[in-house]
Amino acid sequence: MAFIRRVRTASGATAVQIAEYAGGRQRIVKHVGSAHTDAELGLLLEQARRMLADPEQDGLDLGLLAPTARVAVLVAEPVAQGVLDPAPRTTVERRDEPGRVVSTDSRLLHETLAMVFDHLGFNVLNDPVFCDLVIARIVEPTSLLDTGRVLKDLGRTPASYATMKRTLSRAHAKTKSGTKSGSYRDQIATACFTHAAARGDISLILYDVTTLYFEAEKEDDLRKVGFSKERRVDPQIVVGLLVDRRGFPLEIGCFEGNKAETLTLIPIVKQFQARHGLADVVIVADAGMLSATNLRDLDEADLRFIVGSRVTKAPNDLESHFRWHGDAFTDAQLIDTITPRSGHHKDAASDPKTKAEPIWDPAHHPGSWRAVWAYSIKRAVRDNRTLTLQENKAKAVVAGEKTARTPRFVKTRNGAAEFDEASLARARRLVGLKGYVTNIPATVMPAGEVIASYHDLWTVEQSFRMSKTDLRARPMFHHTRDAIEAHLTIVFTALAVSREVQARTVLAIRNVIRQLRPLRSATIAINGTQQTFAPVIPEPQQAILDALEQA
Repeated sequence: MAFIRRVRTASGATAVQIAEYAGGRQRIVKHVGSAHTDAELGLLLEQARRMLADPEQDGLDLGLLAPTARVAVLVAEPVAQGVLDPAPRTTVERRDEPGRVVSTDSRLLHETLAMVFDHLGFNVLNDPVFCDLVIARIVEPTSLLDTGRVLKDLGRTPASYATMKRTLSRAHAKTKSGTKSGSYRDQIATACFTHAAARGDISLILYDVTTLYFEAEKEDDLRKVGFSKERRVDPQIVVGLLVDRRGFPLEIGCFEGNKAETLTLIPIVKQFQARHGLADVVIVADAGMLSATNLRDLDEADLRFIVGSRVTKAPNDLESHFRWHGDAFTDAQLIDTITPRSGHHKDAASDPKTKAEPIWDPAHHPGSWRAVWAYSIKRAVRDNRTLTLQENKAKAVVAGEKTARTPRFVKTRNGAAEFDEASLARARRLVGLKGYVTNIPATVMPAGEVIASYHDLWTVEQSFRMSKTDLRARPMFHHTRDAIEAHLTIVFTALAVSREVQARTVLAIRNVIRQLRPLRSATIAINGTQQTFAPVIPEPQQAILDALEQA
């Protein structure tokens, strides 16, 4: 008779073996493995049971054609080095042991992300369904209808589709009087601000925008055709995002698809100010936000800003430098000067007759902003390479070798295309230069710190890439503004959890999920009862879990 045997070894492990009685003695047919935890033991017993069910497939040399699966209760005394005593000193009792794996799931991953969710203070919502929707979006973005499948794989009993839809409604609706004030997004944004303030400096806030398109035929009050970075003609919305210098999200806003990006900055900033009662904040944005109205409004609101400047402003801003030094620049050279505000005359710029650059002072230069220009050899090499490609394309179009829209450095004279040598020469003169405009005096922030603060903008771009690719933020299945806003609240919350996971582990969120999702708990039926066993956690994954537990 063949049976499954488990024996305690001297090392403390439990050996699972397939054995049979032959000639009045026990013969070990197959050593299945050694278990160090209950979960491992259950899985090894299940593996042994399957091997007994089909011994020929697993190459078992059994004397009996129809083995009966039995389990030996572990030997009372450990056997040295795990070797079975051919004549056990204790009686071995055998009993039926189904050892059947009912299901496996990745509840460890859900529990870990839920822990981060709570650490960020989002449990103030007291809404488990909302938490599940956020975690499901982080792990595997999909439609609301398919979210139940993801949650089941994470060891959760998912709410019904109708309950999920009601949760979305709650996520955007204002809470009733007498309860916690504000909508879900208000409370999430407040918790994000509290967390960011406790972790570091929030005096510098970074802003950027993106567009999310819809596969819809008709426009409505929100989804409209507008300028698309992806060059699409579908209805879209404009989304603005404020983050701290670590890329942790602080505020999100949704605008009509045809709204100019420059018109989104002030509403988001004012919303952020009003929510948290802030005054002394530095706003960093790219050159796309460089409109006269934006800069004036920020300055009048006593907010400081750092925005990128367009290279076309360099000839005017650096006129004094070009006169006294020509085109000569040294690597990492910084030029701290002034630039005219929009609508002001050239006399608001630096005086080319003076060799020294002016030091910007709001009292002495009311028609100017402070401008910082930096030169980089690495950027110059890259710019020259780009200009050469554009030059070759322009010459090919002029020669009739290529047909394309009028490219750069091509001008039309008397109906004929000509290569614009003068424009190319001007562009070559400015390679390697990058400008920044600010209303922060040099006595408060040196030029190098201005540039370093602006370079933190990549964290916003990274957050947008995360929300559009990793989190698949595009709400293509939602049609009403309330549903879209609710969806963005979930994306905003998921982005906060993801950024915190990355900050604690120094790993991309996709990498963390890829490593933790395969750690599956097993629910095993043994002797008519079901028990769930946690997975064995390898050392690299345990290091991730340890890092995430650090609140």
